[in-house]
Amino acid sequence: MSQKRRKFTAQFKFETVMESLRSEKSKAQICRERNITDSLLYRWEQEFMEKAPGVFSNGRPSTGAETEQAAQIADLERMVGRLTMELAVLKKSTSWLRSQRRKNEL
Repeated sequence: MSQKRRKFTAQFKFETVMESLRSEKSKAQICRERNITDSLLYRWEQEFMEKAPGVFSNGRPSTGAETEQAAQIADLERMVGRLTMELAVLKKSTSWLRSQRRKNEL
């Protein structure tokens, strides 16, 4: 029978990595207590170290996902602008057509 893959919360990962970085206990002891493998702990530490500088980026995108999200937001803003302009043109043309219809009825 195959084992189900465990999922760890971000909070659990953070607490584990911080405990490891504080060096109060050995990595092996932390892994035993938290029932994880040492390779998993090293992977979490590596990921933490890679993403930590992004905390101080002052709102600038630092990861690929954030860059992709910023690009998507920019596309959506352009689309909203274009649709706003189209709506304004349609409103003006509708009012112009109504005024022409009134002139023809008289």
